[in-house]
Amino acid sequence: MSALRLTYLALAIWGAIHPMVWFLRHMRETGTGLPGLIDAWYVNASTTGLTWDLTIAAIALTVWIVAETRARRNWLALVAIPATFCIGVSCGLPLYLFLRTRPVR
Repeated sequence: MSALRLTYLALAIWGAIHPMVWFLRHMRETGTGLPGLIDAWYVNASTTGLTWDLTIAAIALTVWIVAETRARRNWLALVAIPATFCIGVSCGLPLYLFLRTRPVR
């Protein structure tokens, strides 16, 4: 495996774990669970702007994944879509790049 692919994989793992640690910490400290976490994303203009920024990036990434998957027939790359919306762009984007750069057979 190339250094570039290993970098993408490491970023995908980091992007899955690091934000989740903070999300779980927030939910544990407030005791509000997922609804409380989502409410916190809209607590002020700064967090609302960041939430929309990431939402738009996730949608753009999804459009790109679908378009490239259809063209390249790399169906495994579709797993980056649920990773993007269930975990975050910080996991979905490097995961897609990791899957996209695998050797073509």
